[in-house]
Amino acid sequence: MNIEEIRDYCLAKAGVTEGLPFGEDTLVFKVGKKLFLLTSISDGNSFNVKCDPEMAIELREHHPEVQPGYHMNKKHWNTVYTNGSLTRKQLCNMIDHSYDLVFNSLPKNIRAAIA
Repeated sequence: MNIEEIRDYCLAKAGVTEGLPFGEDTLVFKVGKKLFLLTSISDGNSFNVKCDPEMAIELREHHPEVQPGYHMNKKHWNTVYTNGSLTRKQLCNMIDHSYDLVFNSLPKNIRAAIA
């Protein structure tokens, strides 16, 4: 997946917004004003996603393309490199997992308004 495919995939999800709150090079995707994915526009070969801590460890052990989140809480975030052997389906599953974790942490009224 390239950065445009990642962008299109994220924006197709309910309630997702994009922005550049950390500067012109870091594209951020949020649901309910909470971050679930960020990526560098200039590099475009990786993204950071939120992950269940146990699943994060398992993914890192099985896939060298999955590393502890760069400049993020390493317990809850992974940096995923897209130029390796991970399939599009695997990358999409990681994005979906991050979106779901953040969406499900939102207050009930905000989830209802998005859904």
